[in-house]
Amino acid sequence: MDMDEKRTDELTAEKGSVEQEIIEIILSGQPDEVIREELDNYHENDIAGVLEDLDPSTRKRLYKILGVEMVSEIFTYLDDVSEYLEELGLEHAADVIEQMDADDAIDALEDVDDDVREALISRMDQGAKEDIRLISSYDEDQIGSRMTTNYIMIQQDYSVKQAMRALVEQAEENDNINTIYVEDAEGKYYGAIELKELITAREGDDLNDIISTSYPSVMATERVSDCIERLKDYKEDSIPVLDPEEVIIGVITSEDIVEAVDDELGEDYAKLAGLTAEEDLNETLFESMKKRLPWLVLLLFLGLLVSTVVGRFEGLVDKIALIVSFQSLVLDMSGNVGTQSLAVTIRVLMDENISAKEKFWLVVKETRVGFVNGLLLGSLGFVFICCYLWLIKGRALLYAAAISGCVGLSLMAAMMISGMVGTVVPLFFHKLKVDPAVASGPLITTVNDLVAVVTYYGLSSLILIQFLNVVG
Repeated sequence: MDMDEKRTDELTAEKGSVEQEIIEIILSGQPDEVIREELDNYHENDIAGVLEDLDPSTRKRLYKILGVEMVSEIFTYLDDVSEYLEELGLEHAADVIEQMDADDAIDALEDVDDDVREALISRMDQGAKEDIRLISSYDEDQIGSRMTTNYIMIQQDYSVKQAMRALVEQAEENDNINTIYVEDAEGKYYGAIELKELITAREGDDLNDIISTSYPSVMATERVSDCIERLKDYKEDSIPVLDPEEVIIGVITSEDIVEAVDDELGEDYAKLAGLTAEEDLNETLFESMKKRLPWLVLLLFLGLLVSTVVGRFEGLVDKIALIVSFQSLVLDMSGNVGTQSLAVTIRVLMDENISAKEKFWLVVKETRVGFVNGLLLGSLGFVFICCYLWLIKGRALLYAAAISGCVGLSLMAAMMISGMVGTVVPLFFHKLKVDPAVASGPLITTVNDLVAVVTYYGLSSLILIQFLNVVG
């Protein structure tokens, strides 16, 4: 076995069948044109998946074989392109980024140093520069930052023949052709035409008859979180993005929408943990601490409040020390119910059209669910704890029943109240126009601890000390 065959075997040993085939083609030693022709049969994402397994010299040869256009398509599937752009050199890298859609080009440029970024942009043509600067001018949370300038535009007064000619001409530079957008004589967005409608239209037909003037659009300055659900509901391949003068300046594609939804879910998950944004592996210690500390400081003081409340029941603990053993059980179950209700409420609030009546019944439903679950689990807790104290710990049956009864009642009450709190708190913040995800998660955990402590020790003090006068 020669060295090339040995290297191919090593690289393909742990790869999937498609990636194995790609690596074998790249390392086959065939003429460049043959390798290019064979790689044309594979998706760019699959080719991107094997780049990290190739050595730099092999990758540089592959870039030359594939050409600028195909390399640019492959690079859009890479998570971090900085290393590969460096291998290309400034001139070649600028050509590759120039061929990308503007939104993909911006993502690629974010991976490189500021000096390199400016050097690359300076080497691009004027059109690419303008597109990049336009999209970069919007904040990350605005829809304009996620749009692409890859779209087809025609005039309202075109004939069907003129529209087809414009489509063919623009399709050389823009491959997002399933929907053709229309502007009026003043350059404002007028409507859209489905590609199928234009293809099947007869030459003598009036173009206005196939223009959908009610086709949805979105303003570039709209917040992603405010309009993402609306965009999802339309289920279109792309939706036009307008400036304040209602001129179309880009489109947001279905791929962009999926990515935005994924980012929103990730941010919501981070917010539920009390973070202001998602963390990544490259963040410094200071950056991670800066995101976490504000909520942790607030929760520290709320935790001190919970501890203070527990301290108010010191007399109860002195008389019946065993009562502390079951505190964590009540706190944990209360917290679990509150978290479940919070998750349900956050999901419901994603529908901006939910009515006040529906919100009220959501509170009622979650409270009832908490009560019924609490009744069942409280009953189970009563039976098991009573048996444990009576049969295993050797306590008197009445004593065991009294302690376990307090735990069971506390579970039922705490779970019912936590279900209500887990629903009311996010609804309250939503009413105040505060993101319920970032404001509710850690707060509800601590509030439910407070509810559980007050419920458990309050009921225990009332039943065991004042009514039954239990000691020991």
